[in-house]
Amino acid sequence: MELSQSVALVTGANRGLGRHFAEQLLAHGAKVYATARNPRRVTVPGAQVLQLDITDSASVAAAAAAAPDVTLLINNAGILSQQNLVTGDLDKIRLEMDTHYFGTLNAVRAFAPVLAKNGGGAILNVLSALSWMSYDGVNTYAAAKAAEWSLTNGIRLELAGQGTLVTGLHLGAADTDMMADWEGDKVNPADVVRAALAGLEAGKLEVLADDWSAYVKASLARDPGEFYVQTFSAS
Repeated sequence: MELSQSVALVTGANRGLGRHFAEQLLAHGAKVYATARNPRRVTVPGAQVLQLDITDSASVAAAAAAAPDVTLLINNAGILSQQNLVTGDLDKIRLEMDTHYFGTLNAVRAFAPVLAKNGGGAILNVLSALSWMSYDGVNTYAAAKAAEWSLTNGIRLELAGQGTLVTGLHLGAADTDMMADWEGDKVNPADVVRAALAGLEAGKLEVLADDWSAYVKASLARDPGEFYVQTFSAS
């Protein structure tokens, strides 16, 4: 993936990682479509702003029609409803899955033919260390990100024949608006985006943006009781 020659569309570009993606891609020399549900909130100089709500199929189709030259799709848009599975608000749980899983799938289905027409290109899905773990209080986010991780692996196989690179980006807590209430360590979102774009240029299928993501992924090979030792030792 040659970023300087790319035409990128970034979802959720009004803040956080999405804004950093748009800004850094522009700095690389890419043409950038910066999108959001409310395009008036996108303030990225040099980007072409489009309205895009990934949970609305008509909105996604309109964006794909308005950006027929895209060679790189950055699926960054997301929400954090801070719900648990057993006692949480079911409407918010559905919205989280609609956004991270079905919304991402909407974007992929709309832009895959565009990427194929333009030579294959690449898709980067912004995932999470929570793709591989659960955390009491945000279990619905973890479930949605786990589903999006599986989606990422599936579309990678389905789009290989058209020459589309599909990369998954995993990270822990980043210092963004979404994680403003988190009191633990946070990574610099600009560093996360730099790692992601370097991974794209290197053709990587997966980017682990921080040590926490690497640790969580490695834990999958062990007994879950070791990872959730505090929970299970207290029960």
